[in-house]
Amino acid sequence: MTVAVVFDSAGTLLKSYRTARDVVAGKTLSGVETTLLTCMDRSRVLIALHASSRDVIAAPPDEYLSTYLCDRSVGFGISCLRQVIPHERLAEILYSDRRALVGDLQVCIRDVWGTLREESLVVMDSGAILNLSLGGIEFTVTAGGRPFEGAKEAIADLHSMGVATFIASGDRAAKLERIADHLGIPRDQVHGIATPSIKAQIVEDLKRCYGTVVMVGDGINDLQAFRKADISILSEQQSNEKPQELCSAADYIVGNVSEVVPIVRDISGREVVSI
Repeated sequence: MTVAVVFDSAGTLLKSYRTARDVVAGKTLSGVETTLLTCMDRSRVLIALHASSRDVIAAPPDEYLSTYLCDRSVGFGISCLRQVIPHERLAEILYSDRRALVGDLQVCIRDVWGTLREESLVVMDSGAILNLSLGGIEFTVTAGGRPFEGAKEAIADLHSMGVATFIASGDRAAKLERIADHLGIPRDQVHGIATPSIKAQIVEDLKRCYGTVVMVGDGINDLQAFRKADISILSEQQSNEKPQELCSAADYIVGNVSEVVPIVRDISGREVVSI
């Protein structure tokens, strides 16, 4: 029986650290879960900016972030949202914002880098949380991470069993490809800027090609994919504080990514019927 395993990245394959800057209140929130922060308000949309952290740090801190993005033609992707919003509408809100400064994003970047700079492999991604009700940027955000110990070995073990591995994440593709190269996952099996609905569609599409599709994730943005997968595995390696709805949707709960291997080994030997 052919098996495919789809991994989320941050919190699942990567030990992540995230910082958000509340632009309205002028407060910095360290160690926050940005997807959960986004899902707390239906008006919020988490976006990933196609911007280099070094370039942002070099820019004038008192410049509007929207001006910086427009002047440099910086694009964005949608990472997490709770309602369908046209890309054009989000672009209008982002590029016309007059709240967030470049300095707000610089605060996030410096906080994450200060925590992770001693790691041998660090990947970072920056973005913002738009608020449709406010009509602008509510938070600037930066996430950084390194592979969990045992992640590379777990992927190698799955490949040795003939299991195909994929990454589906709301992070930028460039960041994910660095992680995929390190872990040994083919780049053409990496899906970046994947919203919850896109993750679910990826799982649905893979079910046409594989006998069993397993989804491994750690956050509420993986819930739709959990419900589409034949087998869902919730990782608590990053944190064991999970919404009950997510726990209820999981077939297995693990504390380490290496625990995915025996689960997949077991289901590879039996027929799984998708209900």
